[in-house]
Amino acid sequence: MRKPDRSLSWIDDHTRELINLSDQIWAYAELGLHETRSAKDQEDYLRQNGFDIESGVAGMPTAFVATWGSGRPVIGLLGEFDALPGCSNDTLPERKEIIPEGPGHACGHNLLGVAALGAAIAAKEELIARGLNATVKYYGCPAEENFAGKAYMAKEGYFNDLDACLTWHAAATNTVRGGSSLAVNMVNFHFHGRTAHAAGAPHHGRSALDAVEIMNVGVNYLREHVLDSVRMHYVITNGGRQPNVVPAEATVWYYIRAPRRQDVDEVYARVIKCAEGAAHMTETTLDIEFLAAMNEVLPNEVLSDVLYEALQVVGPPQFTDDDVVFAAEITKTFPAGQRESILRQERLPKEVADKVLNDTILPRPTDRPGGKGSTDVGDVSWVTPTSSLSTACYALGTAGHSWQIAAQSGMGIGHAGMIAATRTMATATVHLIENPSVVEKAKKEYFEVSGGTGYKSGIPTGVNPPLHIHDPNKKRA
Repeated sequence: MRKPDRSLSWIDDHTRELINLSDQIWAYAELGLHETRSAKDQEDYLRQNGFDIESGVAGMPTAFVATWGSGRPVIGLLGEFDALPGCSNDTLPERKEIIPEGPGHACGHNLLGVAALGAAIAAKEELIARGLNATVKYYGCPAEENFAGKAYMAKEGYFNDLDACLTWHAAATNTVRGGSSLAVNMVNFHFHGRTAHAAGAPHHGRSALDAVEIMNVGVNYLREHVLDSVRMHYVITNGGRQPNVVPAEATVWYYIRAPRRQDVDEVYARVIKCAEGAAHMTETTLDIEFLAAMNEVLPNEVLSDVLYEALQVVGPPQFTDDDVVFAAEITKTFPAGQRESILRQERLPKEVADKVLNDTILPRPTDRPGGKGSTDVGDVSWVTPTSSLSTACYALGTAGHSWQIAAQSGMGIGHAGMIAATRTMATATVHLIENPSVVEKAKKEYFEVSGGTGYKSGIPTGVNPPLHIHDPNKKRA
């Protein structure tokens, strides 16, 4: 694989711009489906660099598609920019919220979107310099953390014209795993009862909170009778207002995960029975609000090999001495045993685990273990050949969705990992355009692994993105 000189020189020349854009999105820290300023800043930057923008796609104001070029192959690059609630933190190796209980980029999505965006522009520059015809698309994808923006985009056909698609994610290591993920349904169960004085006339009340609690008990017993790999977790988002009033309204928000879409569908049907039984037992009524769904990732070894070779060509992140010092300090904030537990799970060699930052490229794992989390990249992977890499953007042993990731995502460690990812994806994109036979091999593998069934969304017909949740303009009663 050759280095795309013009692409890499463009990234070198615009590194500071990309970092500034990432830091701006980090400072916004906007929640899913409401990343208004984050999406606009990305759209503006892409427009300034010659891309045509289609905004507000698939019923989501912050979803967009940026396109440059014409002809085939059509290569897509996926970006995200949503933050997580309750993870606000300054760029310090200590717990210091910027906004008390506010959102923060505790999964590094400020880095994720900008790196993919930068790779798309850099690939464009290479194609212009060499007179190559192809189409490059960058997808601004909202709400990966909670409402599956890519799944809604896939359902509406926005990835159908792609020949291949690449993405990445911030991590503690530099590698290409090529494994799968868990499919998931995200659902609100709303119970409706009747208020009464909880002490003076409790017999007149019908407690919606009781229904929620009984449902949760049923689901917790259900755990004995599902696959070991099934995950079911919930939060009670509305449990009433005060103890002396029988709650007439209560809501529990569930994630139901499993290795395959079929597994999720089967378990979800049983969870519904738990909810219906709870409503019957408490003489309440039930409304089910389906929020979103993600399919499991369909791996593609051909594209994973391309990304891994590209990562080897451009090299790992270049950390400074200050970055190493910061990583060592933030490691001291980890709970006892966390770092060791995570490193055991990662099965890292001792020479890597002994460092605070991964500044080398790890070999591709011989097995392809399935991920424990879920991602809407899975839906894209069932539409077109797709693969993802990771680069080191935080210290080894950092827990996912933590304030420590938020802190590192806004400073030099995250910046270095982001630029390495930008260079890798630009190199891989140009390689695919230069070598259409590789694209055809990836497509052949996709059809073989998928069984020719094509993409089937887990989102029921008529369900729309839940824009009302996390709406900053909506005050909670």
